[in-house]
Amino acid sequence: MSQSACSSCAFFEDHKANNDQTLKDAGLCRFNPPVFQPEAAERGYWPVVKQDDWCGHFERDAA
Repeated sequence: MSQSACSSCAFFEDHKANNDQTLKDAGLCRFNPPVFQPEAAERGYWPVVKQDDWCGHFERDAA
């Protein structure tokens, strides 16, 4: 796995996906705010990313 992969990024949350199901080898990207939903009663969604994905916003996790 790359040193700059999502799994080692400060903005990666290895928790639960948007639908409350744990996805293997995936997590949530917390760099940007959640995606807006058109209906007021719906909640926003965080982008689901794979642990070995990467992007230009990578910042090393302090842990």
